[in-house]
Amino acid sequence: MEINKENFVQLVDKNDQPLGIMEKYEAHRKAALHRAISVFIVNSKGDWLIHRRALDKYHSSGLWTNATCSHPYPDEDYLEAAKRRLKYEMGINCELKPLFHFIYQEKVTDELTEHELDYVFWGVSDDEPIHNTSEVEEWKYIPFFQLLEDVENNPDKYTVWFKKILKKVKAHLDKENLIESSCP
Repeated sequence: MEINKENFVQLVDKNDQPLGIMEKYEAHRKAALHRAISVFIVNSKGDWLIHRRALDKYHSSGLWTNATCSHPYPDEDYLEAAKRRLKYEMGINCELKPLFHFIYQEKVTDELTEHELDYVFWGVSDDEPIHNTSEVEEWKYIPFFQLLEDVENNPDKYTVWFKKILKKVKAHLDKENLIESSCP
């Protein structure tokens, strides 16, 4: 029997060793550790691309987050998934580089918990997004210092994973001199 891989996630242990697959909603209901990807895009001016999740998403709907966030298919590698989802959600094709990965566990509703081994990627693009309205309500480019200030002043407007990794991404980019700072 063929499964619809879009509805399944790859379960893993803390060392990223595969343990099987599980339906995506069930994995979030059971707080099962599974693979995820987060993509950050900056433009040549150093502004960061963020989007507000579609209002009918099953969790974190209407919240602002990074350019793309999703799950690899059970048989897909992280980079391939990041490129696929960036194109699907935002209509952008660009080179992506891995930054780091980490594990986090946070409730997103009373019933659902994100427990993810999240691989974080970044890329530079001046393309104007052509967003997929089933995934993205709206998008904008924003200077990092304005973004950081808004996240600190309005944390309820942002996804839990975005708040966890925003400063880590910026610190990594600064340490590696990967982009010029957009801070004053």
